[in-house]
Amino acid sequence: MTKLKQQFPNVRNGDAKTAASQDIVFISLHPPVIRDTLESIKGDVKANAAVISLAPKINPAKLSSKFVGVTNLARLIPNATSYINEGYNPVTFPAGFDSGKKKEILELLELPGRTFEVSEEKLESYPIMSAMLPTYFWFQWKELAEIGSKIGLSEEESKKSINDTLVASLDLMYKAGLTAPEVMDLIPVKPIGEHEAQITEIYKTRLLGLFEKIKP
Repeated sequence: MTKLKQQFPNVRNGDAKTAASQDIVFISLHPPVIRDTLESIKGDVKANAAVISLAPKINPAKLSSKFVGVTNLARLIPNATSYINEGYNPVTFPAGFDSGKKKEILELLELPGRTFEVSEEKLESYPIMSAMLPTYFWFQWKELAEIGSKIGLSEEESKKSINDTLVASLDLMYKAGLTAPEVMDLIPVKPIGEHEAQITEIYKTRLLGLFEKIKP
């Protein structure tokens, strides 16, 4: 909180009950503590409040069981790239969500990047395909930058090479009109090609397994 207040001086400390009594309430908690916290504030949320949960797995039915009489219950899957206002944040609103409050929330959520509506049944796919996706690659990019420094490039040269090539490679894969095999055939030498099957199996096992765990 100290670092947050240094960056945003208008941020105020407050307890959970005070936060829960506002007109717009964001539930942004670590999964192990969210259920107990919802139980502790269920009597403090106003009937006409808009509640936006950032937690996977807890669907509107489960939220409704805690906040009886509160009908404006939305869910959002946040993304770390919102830190630089380039978020990719899917949100779902149930039928009957107050249109005025919905407009207000969507305008508010324009600030951290792209926020777009999806159906409830698709929401749990986005932690796998968006929210956690950077973690599959960040450590690799860090390691590659360190390798660059060992083979003659400066830190900045390595970072620029990785950044610019990755951006162009994504465009090539998804915007060039080629099939995935056609794209992957453009570079004949694949230094870690012998490990592709192992890496693919890790993705399938870990990510599909995680998806099964976080489904409501």
